[in-house]
Amino acid sequence: MAAGSSGRFFLVTGPPGVGKTTLIIRTFESLKSSNSALKLQGFYTREIREGRERVGFEVVTLDGRKAPLASTSTSSPGCFRWPTVGKFKVDVASFESLALPEMQVKEDTDLFIIDEVGKMELFSSSFFPAVLRILESNIPVLASIPIPKFGRDIPGVARLKNHPGSTVFTLSASNRDAMKEQIYTQLVDLLGKK
Repeated sequence: MAAGSSGRFFLVTGPPGVGKTTLIIRTFESLKSSNSALKLQGFYTREIREGRERVGFEVVTLDGRKAPLASTSTSSPGCFRWPTVGKFKVDVASFESLALPEMQVKEDTDLFIIDEVGKMELFSSSFFPAVLRILESNIPVLASIPIPKFGRDIPGVARLKNHPGSTVFTLSASNRDAMKEQIYTQLVDLLGKK
């Protein structure tokens, strides 16, 4: 459920695989089809699978450009020095080259989409400062965050959740469709007031 009902920073959380990215993509697509003049910026992450096994993630811009984020099997030079999350090696340089330009604050931007503010993305020392600049710009944001592990948030995620303009939506298999509609409706209302 939503922790509040107002604000400009919409944070979607829930267990892995519950549909956070799917909700964000569907909300983005609905907003774009309802108003093609909206200026949306940002990115989302998508799983890379081989059969039933998750073997990596890629970052995808809202206009469809892609770059690797993390992989279980990479042969890139220097990858032995890359940070890891579980079995995945995180390609910080690749992530930064595509995601950071999408996070530049521009006056005409109506909404930022950031999927996700998670452990892999936070290995970039430039990422969280970019998120904070967006937050300070007062431009609305739709972002996903991981569910707390062992009851504790990643420090940057805790900071976002505690921001006065944040509304946290916790997804489950039973509420995700209703949550998508609730978030979409609130964003349409908010963007209509700009």
